[in-house]
Amino acid sequence: MKWQILWFIIAIGCVLYGFLILSLRSGTSFFAVWMGLGGFFFLLAAAAHVHLWQKFPAGVKVTFLTAAAVCLICLVWIMAVIFGGFRKTGERNLDYLIVLGAQVRENGPSVVLQYRLDTACRYLEENPDTLCIVSGGKGWNEPFPEAEGMRDYLLQEGIAEDRILMEAESHNTWENIQNSMQMLDPGTDTVGIVTNNFHLFRSCAVAKKAGIRNVCGIAAPSKLLYLPNNMLREVFGVIKDTVKKNI
Repeated sequence: MKWQILWFIIAIGCVLYGFLILSLRSGTSFFAVWMGLGGFFFLLAAAAHVHLWQKFPAGVKVTFLTAAAVCLICLVWIMAVIFGGFRKTGERNLDYLIVLGAQVRENGPSVVLQYRLDTACRYLEENPDTLCIVSGGKGWNEPFPEAEGMRDYLLQEGIAEDRILMEAESHNTWENIQNSMQMLDPGTDTVGIVTNNFHLFRSCAVAKKAGIRNVCGIAAPSKLLYLPNNMLREVFGVIKDTVKKNI
């Protein structure tokens, strides 16, 4: 009975969290993953209710538990690697910052993007010789390219226009890095990648794989409430880029 209750509570939590992520209108469909997880745990609850587990052959039980253990170990390992970049502050007097784009709206950057831009502003104010590349194209649900909105925000915060370079064609992390590299010398320039803490490990790994020799990460914060969604989504991102040999 206790397993049935546990699975049911987890299922409800996943579904409610999925609706929360859906309500953000972030432009992604990742909320569906939480709905799917909710459905999976509902099935586990139903299976526990009818004592289905006891009816399976021993071989099936061992196979299922082994697969579950492998998935859990991989999940924990990838998350631990991601957490390793949460407090990185980069190096001083870099030649360039690359600020990775996120959703923009008519009234300004999303919360995720504003964290990145505020972090970049602080660095640029403390390091006046550093140039800044704002990188991001226009998504289907965005009024203009992310780079344009990012530039406007930096200008409003007092960053000089001649310090800001725009890359407005990219639509994912790999393209962000590849397109931004055209504006600098990847072999000699020192480069800082500015993005939210949960995204930093993958972004720096992509930059190194792409050929930027002197790169470091500068972690912007993120909202705790949305961190589970961001972390789980990032795990899939790490797996995807590993398979595609982008990292």
